[in-house]
Amino acid sequence: MIEHALTQAAQVPFRRTYFPSARMDVERRSDGTLIVRAATELQAFVPNIPAELASWARRIPEQTYLAQRPTAAAPWIRHTYAATKRDVDAVAQWLLDLEIVPERSVLVLSGNSIAHAIVKYGAMSARIALCPVSVNYALMGGDYGRLKHVIRLVRPAVVFAEQAALYRAALENVDFGDAVIVTDDPKLLRRPAVALSEVLATRVTDAVTTSIEAIDPDAPAAYMMTSGSTSLPKAVIQTQRMIAANLAQGRQVFGQTAGWHETMLDWLPWNHVSGAFTKMGVLTSGGTLYIDGGRPMPGKFEESIANLKELAPSFYVNVPIGYAMLADALESDAELRERFFGGVRLALYGGAGLPQALYDRFQELAVRTIGERIFFTTGYGATETTSGCMSIYFPTEQVGIGLPMPGVEVKLVPIASRYEVRMRGPMITPGYLGVAGREMFDEEGFYRSGDTAQFHDDNDVQEGLKFAGRLAEEFKLSNGTWVSAGALRARLLEACAPVLSDALICGEHRAYVAVLAWTSDAGCRSIAGADAQSPVEVQSAIATFLAQRLATFNAGRGSSAKIQRLRLLIEPPSIDAHEVSDKGTINQRVALERRSQDVEQLYADPPSAGTLYALESNAT
Repeated sequence: MIEHALTQAAQVPFRRTYFPSARMDVERRSDGTLIVRAATELQAFVPNIPAELASWARRIPEQTYLAQRPTAAAPWIRHTYAATKRDVDAVAQWLLDLEIVPERSVLVLSGNSIAHAIVKYGAMSARIALCPVSVNYALMGGDYGRLKHVIRLVRPAVVFAEQAALYRAALENVDFGDAVIVTDDPKLLRRPAVALSEVLATRVTDAVTTSIEAIDPDAPAAYMMTSGSTSLPKAVIQTQRMIAANLAQGRQVFGQTAGWHETMLDWLPWNHVSGAFTKMGVLTSGGTLYIDGGRPMPGKFEESIANLKELAPSFYVNVPIGYAMLADALESDAELRERFFGGVRLALYGGAGLPQALYDRFQELAVRTIGERIFFTTGYGATETTSGCMSIYFPTEQVGIGLPMPGVEVKLVPIASRYEVRMRGPMITPGYLGVAGREMFDEEGFYRSGDTAQFHDDNDVQEGLKFAGRLAEEFKLSNGTWVSAGALRARLLEACAPVLSDALICGEHRAYVAVLAWTSDAGCRSIAGADAQSPVEVQSAIATFLAQRLATFNAGRGSSAKIQRLRLLIEPPSIDAHEVSDKGTINQRVALERRSQDVEQLYADPPSAGTLYALESNAT
């Protein structure tokens, strides 16, 4: 079993890692506000993604840009840069022929695929904003409330639903207005539709090149939907300048180490900014992206493992829950360890904070396997910042959100022992579609992220920042004390590693903080040990472990940071019920509302039978 702590691994050098300058300039104001910016300027970039595609198609026409498998066992289908450019131009010409007005859009109902990418770049080339939405909007059924909301918002002139059989119910039961439906097999639908093959057969004229040259870098290029965890999702306007600037930031701080011009494997959905960034980052670097059909969830992660064994990419991206599952697999599969660590030079996490214990566990595995550590970093940002615009791109052993990349200014406004994070730069959105949005910016034009952060070392900015919670996730106990749920959750998962995989922080308008949590099967087995033969023995070992960890965690803490009760959840978080985003992160408020009965049992007096941990003072 791997010891989950920093040991001698911290003294082992990183593997072939290029660290660009991360020196910061800091402006300190009299009210305690800090303005932090990279001393290095952002390198020049081309604010035109279709022009970048055209350039690479000329330089490396026969190199594979995208590859996908129809099924886990099928061979890879490959699409070269030349083929991608050919098909993108056909889509662009077809859209130009429709004479779509600028106020309309192209709506995409599709998972990650070669066709999805072609439609996206085709819309960009025709100067029509593209809006990719979660496939769950079309697959969940019911009244299709979120899908109808997006339709009203972005007013699609074209709807690309790649698989007619999969999206048939939504296509036949939702009013798309006068939008043209494009799909793989129109004959399956009881409504008019156009075959994608017909679109791709469109004869291309010089109008496409003219359109690409006429792209306004500050006009809407995409509408990216927010998660909508607390309300209906908003459409964030993203421009060519935003996207290109953010990609340039990533290339400048990661590109040399990551090898984006080589081979990448990624599953992150393209309707979220992290997945979209990866797809376009590979494009603007002349690399090859293998579209991973797996997901970090039971029954689907096996495909990701098989792909990792086959491809051994130099750059790997996942969310924390995915890295926890990967760590479990790496510990039990020597072949996977050799292939993964033999290829990877940079691993990046996003979507949520990574527990320090999981970082340490990964580095211990790397050192044991290849005798070196890998550069394990993060990209911190939001849909409103295009994607990650802060990162750890300097040597450190501490997880966090890092420092600003070149080109972004970060304004840190003091709130007690933390700072509210605000940002300004070319990758920041001009606003939301159909919403005034003035409140999202402060008086100096800084975007209010709604997040808070703290320095790892208050005396050394260069050590970077760590996440300290979202203001929207904070709530009050019944005594009026504020609880920073996001920061508390991160500390709890770190304290209870490797047993807890995720948690819901409860206590709004209650007397004390309590927790609903999910466990990691592999983590539980590692704590119970090989001698534990029965479920009762495993449960007893886990209960003892958590009681000890929580007692230590609670020592010396006030009511807003002390866990009084803990109850384990059996049913995994549900994607269909929107408890889990497409990225694999938990929507806290949605999950708490859905599991209100569990919350009531958590606070029952005396404690209900399923409550694993309860402080004596509350066990009345």
